[in-house]
Amino acid sequence: MLGGKNILLGITGGIAAYKTTFLVRLLIKAGANVKVILTESASSFVSPLTLATLSKNPVLSSFVKEENDTIDWNNHVELGLWADIMIIAPATANTLSKMANGTCDNLLLATYLSAKCPVFFAPAMDLDMYKHPSTKNSFEKLESFGNKMIAATSGELASGLHGEGRMAEPEDIVDFVKQFLSDGFPLSRKKVLITAGPTYEAIDPVRFVGNHSSGLMGYELAKEAARLGAKVVLVSGPSHLKIEDDLVTTLRVMSADEMYDAVHAHYETADIAICAAAVADYRPKIVADQKIKKSSDDLSIELIKNKDILLSLGKVKKNQFLVGFALETENELENAKGKLKKKNLDAIVLNSLNDLGAGFGKQTNKITFIDKNSTIKAFDLKSKAAVAVDILEEIISRINA
Repeated sequence: MLGGKNILLGITGGIAAYKTTFLVRLLIKAGANVKVILTESASSFVSPLTLATLSKNPVLSSFVKEENDTIDWNNHVELGLWADIMIIAPATANTLSKMANGTCDNLLLATYLSAKCPVFFAPAMDLDMYKHPSTKNSFEKLESFGNKMIAATSGELASGLHGEGRMAEPEDIVDFVKQFLSDGFPLSRKKVLITAGPTYEAIDPVRFVGNHSSGLMGYELAKEAARLGAKVVLVSGPSHLKIEDDLVTTLRVMSADEMYDAVHAHYETADIAICAAAVADYRPKIVADQKIKKSSDDLSIELIKNKDILLSLGKVKKNQFLVGFALETENELENAKGKLKKKNLDAIVLNSLNDLGAGFGKQTNKITFIDKNSTIKAFDLKSKAAVAVDILEEIISRINA
């Protein structure tokens, strides 16, 4: 959500300024480009050198800059136009009043007045100042200008008092900005539950029953759902893959029973559930405590059925849009349609192992999307990332219908 965004962080003179080192780190970790403007008093609370090191950009504090015996100026207009997002945190009562009334007596305020981007401000002050009518008037005026307020929280304040006025935590500031940016996306404020990968069913401490699924299809679905603004819970069987995205929570499991429990823990609050995992149908009835020795030429293992995760979700489905996968080798359409109806799905994604380039361990996939109204749409062979786009477009078109 913040990857590649230019973020201008304005820091004013309050004790909460020390938290901005953590805020800069979080923004950089999210992939943003960060520049920092300090007011003169802010440098008493947080080191410009620290912020410059973390942001990988010089910290600006005045209109004039001196380099190599030459005098130049920090162009506030260019800074305002450079920024995709401006965050002022902490925003003191003094700065908020100046912003609300158009006072322009430092670089930060001049840049604010030049900014064409969304502006967020996170107030920080003592509780009496926070509740004062003049401060509330500043809040109202700034929001009427289109600025976004990240409200202060309650807690212990620098004065020793306890109450409202504590600056929002850096994590909450980043989440607030992300939520604002995601509101225009198709899956904004949606929770998407996705399963991926195989399951491993233990035979003994070193052996298992499993399959060749890499989990790539499920991981690509998770990445695309997050790109579209969703909060994603990815329940993954054993896989070397990983996703670095704050909108994706990955829960790693090993067996079908573990996946069943993890999925049901999140299903009730999900808006969309996509079961792309290749769950083992059977597991050994008895799991040996010790490694089984080669004592004979034959080894028999009695298998018992695992719980059908997709079927169980269909039985308790309320408002969720439930999607399953069907990997078939014969009578593909008939078998997929039968699974869709039996398991009370809204749609099913059909793969055939007879299609070259589709199936486990491949970078590509060829799918047919079938919904509960028997609408069938076949797609050409594509990368699994492109297939994820197609699947989510089909889902979105139906939940918005």
